[in-house]
Amino acid sequence: MNNIEFINGEKVPLEMHKVRVVQKLKLMPIEDRINAITIAGNNAHLLKNEDVFLDMLTDSGVNAMSDKQVAAMLEADDAYAGSASYYKLEEKIRKIFDMPYFLPAHQGRACEHLLSKVFIKQNDIVPMNYHFTTTKVHVELAGGKVEELITDEGLYVESEVAFKGDMDIIKLKQLVERGNIAFVRVEAGTNLIGGQPVSLRNMRGVSEICKKHGIKTVLDASLLSDNIYFNKIREEQCSNMSITEIILEISKCFDIIYFSARKLTSSRGGGMLFRNEEDYTKVRELIPVYEGFSTYGGISVREIESMAVGIDDLLDEDFVSQGPIFIAEITKLLKEVGVPVVTPAGGLGVHLNCEKFVPHIPKNQYPANSVMSALYIVSGIRGTERGTMSTDKNENGEEVFSKLELLRLALPRRVFTLSQIKYAVDRIIWLYKNSNLIGGLKFIEEPKVLRFFFGKLEPIGDWQQNLKQKFKQDFKNSL
Repeated sequence: MNNIEFINGEKVPLEMHKVRVVQKLKLMPIEDRINAITIAGNNAHLLKNEDVFLDMLTDSGVNAMSDKQVAAMLEADDAYAGSASYYKLEEKIRKIFDMPYFLPAHQGRACEHLLSKVFIKQNDIVPMNYHFTTTKVHVELAGGKVEELITDEGLYVESEVAFKGDMDIIKLKQLVERGNIAFVRVEAGTNLIGGQPVSLRNMRGVSEICKKHGIKTVLDASLLSDNIYFNKIREEQCSNMSITEIILEISKCFDIIYFSARKLTSSRGGGMLFRNEEDYTKVRELIPVYEGFSTYGGISVREIESMAVGIDDLLDEDFVSQGPIFIAEITKLLKEVGVPVVTPAGGLGVHLNCEKFVPHIPKNQYPANSVMSALYIVSGIRGTERGTMSTDKNENGEEVFSKLELLRLALPRRVFTLSQIKYAVDRIIWLYKNSNLIGGLKFIEEPKVLRFFFGKLEPIGDWQQNLKQKFKQDFKNSL
């Protein structure tokens, strides 16, 4: 990784790219922001993007594409079957992961759907280091059950543990002895607990147990780019390895690898790699049913061309480091003034620890989503609740409290400038100093499944108006 020092001793992330195309942003007055979040039912997913200043909802499909990716889209071979664009992507991706079989799908959750449909039977168990929202739903719709085997350290919000995404090997061994396992899934890194990475050592340990018992291993590689960075800088055995070598060593641990290209390659789409021809054939049969023909899988061939170039970016050290170093910078700046954040800094985004940010708000009033709403009101920044609202109620209609209450502020790659990062930090610090003004929320529209996507909430009391008055008192006429 590049080591660039400043003569004044200041340590700030340095972008290793320049901006060539820009999109105008709008920062509305605070009164308009309150109106917008009210119409959206205090749900970040229901905000109109035109009402958002800095969109930190996700890095999925919103990473900036490179000039070479955009140029490649003009070369697309627009064919239903046998497109040259597909074969270009297939050749690259098979070589990088050293796996013989590849299938495209329109995004990562489409891969989850197909893998669940093919490999999970009623009452099967799917052990994971940690679940992702859509992954869990697909497993359960197929009749299976998710067992989370994250190490105890993985749920420590603040720690110095380098690989909090590791799976507990002892728990895995115990679960394997019980049998009835469809496959073991590893997510690199863990989306819902702070983008925390998984060590190569741990992946090898999981693989060894599964091979011994004839169990399939599946890797969700959507966030692999960030994970590779952490493998290289935090794991001694990877420090002298190239990005290519790290990917190959990770790949050896798995029978199936799937990914969302919206994250991995900054383009829209997804894909699955298979080591075993029989597994590949079983899934391929369903591609035309649910996705499209096997050489486009529901993806525009223009996006397939950009995916092929994006795979090259995966091998670029400047690319894989850009997100994590910006996230580390925000985390450092917030931690220095006492704002509670997940440490060590992970991938995907900075994560506010809302149980400490608003300790007066009980979990059944969705504290992480309350902080999301409050931050949007005072800044125009849109983040994502990763707490109790992101879980669904159980079959008895009872609330299932999340292990962590986090507000994720995603850092899409090559999108934000350092001044925008400093603006975000400034508003977060101000909000934390005035966090006593933030109140809870209650549902007024609550879907049964994935309620965080479409559910609507309203504030309990008039805390949003009180927050507005304090903001105008401190910032006067500033937006």
